[in-house]
Amino acid sequence: MIIYGTALLALCHLLGIFLGDLLGQALGVKTNVGGVGIAMLLLITARIYMNRKGILPKLTELGVEYWGAMYIPVVVAMAAQQDMVSALRGGPVALLSALAAVAVCAVVISLINRMEHPVASSLAEPVRNDNPLLNEAE
Repeated sequence: MIIYGTALLALCHLLGIFLGDLLGQALGVKTNVGGVGIAMLLLITARIYMNRKGILPKLTELGVEYWGAMYIPVVVAMAAQQDMVSALRGGPVALLSALAAVAVCAVVISLINRMEHPVASSLAEPVRNDNPLLNEAE
């Protein structure tokens, strides 16, 4: 059920936007601060959690993977709508909050990467060809 992957993305997006608004209010900025990034981190965390618990069906995972891949163009489009000049004129709070959001995202992504286990390679034995001309070089 691919639609469940879309529902999971929508839930993470709404929660991320809400948390981004709360972070903006806490920093004294009247805008969303890092809501889309928070939503992406929530989506990654939810996928890993559900995968480890065995409650993520393959079709749902396909929906999550599809929207995860589509998320980058969405983030670029949303960033293009923001006015960076007025944000920088607004004072150092906007710049400091942006740097803090990037730092927190980098730390969380690093932690998530360290939590995942690498996939074992199935190329243990070399493939032999029955063609005698190709086997002469060995």
